[in-house]
Amino acid sequence: MEETKKHPKVLVVDDAPENLMIMESILAKDYSLKLISDSSAALEYAFANPPDLILLDVMMPEIDGFEICRRLKANPKLSDVPVIFITSKTDIADEERGFSVGASDFIHKPISAPIVAARVKTHIKIKFMLDFLKFENTHLQKNAESSSSELKILKEFVWGSLYIKR
Repeated sequence: MEETKKHPKVLVVDDAPENLMIMESILAKDYSLKLISDSSAALEYAFANPPDLILLDVMMPEIDGFEICRRLKANPKLSDVPVIFITSKTDIADEERGFSVGASDFIHKPISAPIVAARVKTHIKIKFMLDFLKFENTHLQKNAESSSSELKILKEFVWGSLYIKR
C-alpha cells in the first residue's frame, strides 16, 4: 500500500537563483517548495496560496524583505505564517527591524544546511502546534457555549419549578 505523506508548504523568496537552488537541495526532500525570485510575485503567490512557512531574503530588488514581511503579516490569512529571514546583514538594528515587522527568526549567510533544516523544522512544528491549539480553542468555545445554554435551560427547569411566588 502506497503511503502519501503531506509535506508542509514552504515558500522560498530570493533574487539569486543559486540561493534558491541551495535551499531546494536542503529542503526538497521534506517540504513542498515554491521558489520565487521576484518580490511582487512572491506576495501574489503567498496571498493566493498561504504557505506553512516563508524563507525570505532581506535584500531584494523593488520591495525589500522587511516590506514584504510587513505586508504578509498585515494579511489575516498570513499573519501566523512564520517568516525566517535569510540574510548577510548581521547588524543588531537589522534584526530588530526584522522582528518588529514580524519575522520569526534569522539565518545568516553563508548558510549552513543543518542550521537551515533545523530552524525550518522547528518553526513548522511551532506553527502546526499553534494551528492545533487554535482549532481546539475554537472547538472548546463552541462546546462551552452549547453547555452554557443547556445549563441555563436545566436551571430554569429545575429552579423554575421550585420557585413559588409569594
